[in-house]
Amino acid sequence: MLALFKQYTQASLVSIGQNKVRSFLTMLGIIIGVAAVIIIMAIGNGAQSLILSQIETLGTNKLGIFPGKSEDGPPTSVMGIVITTLTYEDAMAIRKDIPSIREIVAYSNEVTSVKWRSESYITSVKGCTTGYLEVEDSKVETGHFFTERQEENMARVAVMGSAAKKELFGPSQAVGETIKIKNHPFRVIGVMEKRGTVAFQDYDDQILVPIKSAQKLIKGVDYVNLIRAEVENEDKMERAQERIEALLRDRHDIEDRSGASDDFTVQSSAEALEIINTVTDAIRYFLIAMAALSLLVGGIGIMNIMLVNVTERTKEVGLRKAIGARNSDIAYQFLIETMIITFLGGLIGMVIGIIISWFVAIVINQLGYHWEFAVSMFSIAAALGVSAGIGLIFGLYPAQKAAELTPLEALRYE
Repeated sequence: MLALFKQYTQASLVSIGQNKVRSFLTMLGIIIGVAAVIIIMAIGNGAQSLILSQIETLGTNKLGIFPGKSEDGPPTSVMGIVITTLTYEDAMAIRKDIPSIREIVAYSNEVTSVKWRSESYITSVKGCTTGYLEVEDSKVETGHFFTERQEENMARVAVMGSAAKKELFGPSQAVGETIKIKNHPFRVIGVMEKRGTVAFQDYDDQILVPIKSAQKLIKGVDYVNLIRAEVENEDKMERAQERIEALLRDRHDIEDRSGASDDFTVQSSAEALEIINTVTDAIRYFLIAMAALSLLVGGIGIMNIMLVNVTERTKEVGLRKAIGARNSDIAYQFLIETMIITFLGGLIGMVIGIIISWFVAIVINQLGYHWEFAVSMFSIAAALGVSAGIGLIFGLYPAQKAAELTPLEALRYE
């Protein structure tokens, strides 16, 4: 049996070698499909490693309090929908009444034009509380941050991110200068240390002002967009989350303690990561299904080409049957030939997929992000197994057609 298999394989390789261009075109659908599966799975793994590293950079002892109720996904306020259920007073109550909260920061955000002399620049202006430095683990490079007294008194002072300072002032000194935000003058009192992009947020391209100044002067609102709280340690995260939820329900007059009627959402870093992983997994599986569809199309293409191949080699089949070849010999010959073509296509697709995935990882790491080059043995085995399986499934019909030819019919064929 082994000798017969070796004989069939050698004959198949000879046939494939005699028709190199057609064999390659036959493989093309499999090559593309397998490469796509490898790339999608590698990019999915890399994206999850990137998200995990970004959330870890933010800190695993942080809680996010969002306006609006979230069911399974992220709160709708994250999508840009304005919800006005959280206030500055909510943030202050959390800091005051929950002992395990080390510090909080509340935000009131606006993207607007900022001017200095003849220069103008559109950037993110963030009203925030003085807890920003502690919660966001940031430092002032030049000057100083605003104080609680300035926050309470709606002082018109601003602290600039390094990129925003460079855009407006270039190499000039910024501290002590006056900028205009929505035609309101703000004195620059500090410039933040360069930090870069963390959790897909550019910490350098922003201007920080006292939250009450942002609410009353810039936006004309009395709500906040987000509250972030830093817990003393990870062991107290769950208890702190429960106490924040209970406190906000009391403050918002929500009698239902089940959470169904909440007008806010409290999420930990771990919960945010779980939601993001669920979303990325769903997207990845959808894309893998699309790639698998291309493998199916490739399999149909292989079947059609092998049927043409059977027609072109009808005389060969007749001669082999005339000298004693059995139906099973003919069937095995064509079936093994199809499987070799699909397996070789899968092998080439695997190599191309690995190279492209490796290149993507290098490029993204060069941009300053943590991106793991992760091609699993499962994805390689699955891709090669599927390609060989496609050869088996879509090779059966052409092999059967070849085996059913009678010697007389085959020899008379022109």
